[in-house]
Amino acid sequence: MAPVKAYELRTKNKTELLKTLEEQKQELAALRVQKVAGGSASKLHQIGEVRKNIARTLTVINQTQREQLRLFYKKKKYIPLDLRVKKTRAMRRALTPFERKLKTVKEQKKLAHFPLRKYAVKA
Repeated sequence: MAPVKAYELRTKNKTELLKTLEEQKQELAALRVQKVAGGSASKLHQIGEVRKNIARTLTVINQTQREQLRLFYKKKKYIPLDLRVKKTRAMRRALTPFERKLKTVKEQKKLAHFPLRKYAVKA
């Protein structure tokens, strides 16, 4: 069987993808039986190809599923942990720009009562 192209799989819908996945799994099982029975070298080479095809199909299924979930949770308040942006632990815990520009009451009073002085410098 020829290798399956990911871009071809992306054009198919979920039922077709599941059908192709099932066919590939059956083919893999048949190839494994032939391997035990003493199949030719070309059949043994096909096992790796079929496994890669299965992996490609599953990858496309998972990617489309995650894409749909991202669209579903786009405007929601909370997003599942596995769909959130990873970044780094420090970046996730850093203050937001809004939190960064907030000032304490004491700092607000200080700025109001003692503004930055302006000096006229003679040239």
